[in-house]
Amino acid sequence: MPRYKPVDRNPKFIPVVLSEQIQPGTFEFTLDQLIDHELDVSALDSRFKNDQTGATAYDPRVMLKIVLLAYSRGLISSRTIERACQQNVQFMALSGDAAPSYTHIAKFVRELGEQIKPLFTQVLMTCDRMGLIGKELFAIDGVKLPSNASKERSGTHAELLHRAERLDKAAAKIIPMHRE
Repeated sequence: MPRYKPVDRNPKFIPVVLSEQIQPGTFEFTLDQLIDHELDVSALDSRFKNDQTGATAYDPRVMLKIVLLAYSRGLISSRTIERACQQNVQFMALSGDAAPSYTHIAKFVRELGEQIKPLFTQVLMTCDRMGLIGKELFAIDGVKLPSNASKERSGTHAELLHRAERLDKAAAKIIPMHRE
């Protein structure tokens, strides 16, 4: 009779330090730093009036991180995003293990409205301030050696502006799709 390695489905306690899951150099780390230290999200704070009374709310910065990370991975359904917050370590780490329900996620996206456009503008302005946007050429990978950089990641300033307009249009389409 053949012998196989045993299959053990009993629970194991595997320590996961959430703060160590967001590594420098990753998209998640950049998103975390950008929202916490670069963007002015005070307009999102002004929506809440629960200083003295009322239930605590999810931090809009955390919700924005969750939604943007989900969109970057092609997740636009609130239920799928909720599941990712419960099962994916990267989402848990970014959200501080907040795990908002799909109704909270959908409400956040639905109520963003026009507040999201200034945030996209701030992202572009931050890139410009950091020197990622030059006068003639915009490039994320400026290596002169053979690399995996594509034409979509570099180009002229005019092409960047055209791409920014396309991103605004795409954002305008994604938000209503998610609201549905």
